[in-house]
Amino acid sequence: MKQRTIQKPVEVVGIGLHKGVPVKLRLEPLAENSGIVFYRSDKGISIPLKPENVVDTKMATVIGKDGVVISTIEHLMSAVYAFGIDNLRIMVDNDEVPILDGSAISFVMMIKEAGIKELEAPKRFLRITKEVEIKDGNKFAKISPSKNISFDFEIFFDHPMIGDQKYHFNFSTKNYIEEIARARTFGFLKEVQYLRSIGLALGGSLENAIVLDDKGILNENLRFPDEFVRHKILDAIGDMSLLGANFIGEYQAFASGHHLNHLLTLKVFEEEAYEIISVSSKEELAIAKVFS
Repeated sequence: MKQRTIQKPVEVVGIGLHKGVPVKLRLEPLAENSGIVFYRSDKGISIPLKPENVVDTKMATVIGKDGVVISTIEHLMSAVYAFGIDNLRIMVDNDEVPILDGSAISFVMMIKEAGIKELEAPKRFLRITKEVEIKDGNKFAKISPSKNISFDFEIFFDHPMIGDQKYHFNFSTKNYIEEIARARTFGFLKEVQYLRSIGLALGGSLENAIVLDDKGILNENLRFPDEFVRHKILDAIGDMSLLGANFIGEYQAFASGHHLNHLLTLKVFEEEAYEIISVSSKEELAIAKVFS
């Protein structure tokens, strides 16, 4: 397989989830071995997508450099990862990636509009070689060796619309678009009210999130009966993109979030629980099918 970028630039304008102001997002092709690079066009600062550039994980995955930040990158990066894109410039003119409809499907549509371009250099994969786990009470996130790429997630919320939900996702671009990309972020009305009182979630609405009160959802309907756990997988895929390459292995989690996912990426590197490979001819056909 070869490294990938996009064929042409694409852009969209949307509202930032927390500041509630318009943000222009532009995706541009980059040459081989360039990696994923974010760029704050209003500040003139480039921020490479690396675990060490993560500066906050409380409400979203936030990267930063020299005091300049870009927040809520996980939904976009989830879609970028799903298409196996290795080299990309992501430009924003404010400190958030636009939330759009709260899922990744709009980013999928942007990438489809841009088209995929294969470059000359071989694509690198990060193959997991030993199990690594991060725990916080009964919450955990771990990644283990496997010949396949999969995400296995379980959540529990003491709420009649959620309860216990589990989902096993066999990763492929096609499966991602069909099973994961449309799952929206969600939050509880009382939390939204608090966040707005401290100047956050100002761009949140029923148009870009599932909002729950004590008894049900305020939206008209769900896109999937288990949309909540599917969105957690969407987030996890975006967070694990911080490894810097598509990984070959199995991700598993219970009640994990951005913080545990970030710690997991750091621990993979700290424990050298991986090897960088270019797929062999034996593996290439199977891997190529995953990204077709």
